[in-house]
Amino acid sequence: MSEQAGSGSDGAARPFLYVVVCAAGVAEGVGGLIDAARTRGWEVGVIATPVAMGGFFDAAAVEERTGRRVRSAWRTPGDPRPFPAPDAVVVAPATFNTLNKWAAGLADTLAVATLCEACGLGVPVAVLPCVADALAAHPAYRESLARLRGMGVRFGDPYAGNPGGAEEDGGRPEFGWERALDLLEGR
Repeated sequence: MSEQAGSGSDGAARPFLYVVVCAAGVAEGVGGLIDAARTRGWEVGVIATPVAMGGFFDAAAVEERTGRRVRSAWRTPGDPRPFPAPDAVVVAPATFNTLNKWAAGLADTLAVATLCEACGLGVPVAVLPCVADALAAHPAYRESLARLRGMGVRFGDPYAGNPGGAEEDGGRPEFGWERALDLLEGR
């Protein structure tokens, strides 16, 4: 598997996108985001929370799509950097836990540390929250969103994933993966 940034058909380096995946049921669809990003000219590397690595998405399929290992743990000091520096970051799905830890600066996982660092470096970050309504009502969550917005983080519409919403069959509504790319592109 290659760990280098890709290049376009003209040989120019393509921008590199970090996709941070959290533990939510919709994470199984992250391949759609990866495919859309690659179609729009991005190279992609995925960083997952440790809990998300426990079966919330197919890591092997993601690795095949990106040509890179999914990262979840820190590298040791002597190891080379597995991904180039990001040109942008997408957090999708973004959970209650990750958003609150990020806003508080609690970088206890590679995923959250990456988000904290991206903001400190001025890297554009787009977020697609996936938080149950009861958790979204918590005051700490609302404060976290306000803090992150104040840091320049771009948010898509909240997604609770409640079955029976707009779907005629009573199933879970579609998660808007490409919205994250639109946010990065100013759409």
